[in-house]
Amino acid sequence: MAEPTLRVVAHILARADTSEAIKAILESLITPTRQEEGCLRYELLQNKADPADFVLDEEWTSEALLGQHLASPHLQAALPKLNELVAAPVDIRSYSLVA
Repeated sequence: MAEPTLRVVAHILARADTSEAIKAILESLITPTRQEEGCLRYELLQNKADPADFVLDEEWTSEALLGQHLASPHLQAALPKLNELVAAPVDIRSYSLVA
């Protein structure tokens, strides 16, 4: 039986004047993250009704490889920039598939 994957949802809320800057930072994470070991899915979503509302929808093969992602140079370089532009702290939640 295959190991269950780890699902991660990161919610990012931009200040009204920083949506485009945050979008650019988040887009810059897509290619390097998708190339990381253990990354099965890494998608950026933007709310159609509220363009300041972003979600990263992720799927990882293990907690350990997600940990490597969280420590990766590209993510560590982006976090301080994001923290200057968000309206609220980034909300990162991990889930396991129930059914």
